[in-house]
Amino acid sequence: MLLHIVARGRIGRSPEGELIDRYMKRVGWPTKITELPDTGGKMPAVDPGTRIVMLDEKGRDLPSMAFATQLGRWRDDGVRETRFLLGAADGFDDVQREQADLLLAFGRATWPHLMARAMLAEQLWRATSILAGHPYHREG
Repeated sequence: MLLHIVARGRIGRSPEGELIDRYMKRVGWPTKITELPDTGGKMPAVDPGTRIVMLDEKGRDLPSMAFATQLGRWRDDGVRETRFLLGAADGFDDVQREQADLLLAFGRATWPHLMARAMLAEQLWRATSILAGHPYHREG
């Protein structure tokens, strides 16, 4: 299953960008990152059956094991792509939220866009490691 991050804003060369690259290279599943300008730009076409995960302040705060379980379930159900959307500074509106299969939050705090993207990359590495039985994740 392809793990596809579609994010508003460009990171360029930065410490956060290097951190994101480091985690994404570790993920054993196919990955892709698409950056769009803060406004406009063309969203890549969504194939039928793609799962949409929006990072959103109104989202669920899932523990890493639950996040991994959800990704594993989608993979096992034959989902070909899970797309993770990170919005611009104003996030998503209610109409956009309705289109998501999962609204995901990293706690109730508001995170800078660059940090949220880095945290997502780490959670994707952690989730795929959990599903592979790798000892990276330590629960408890």
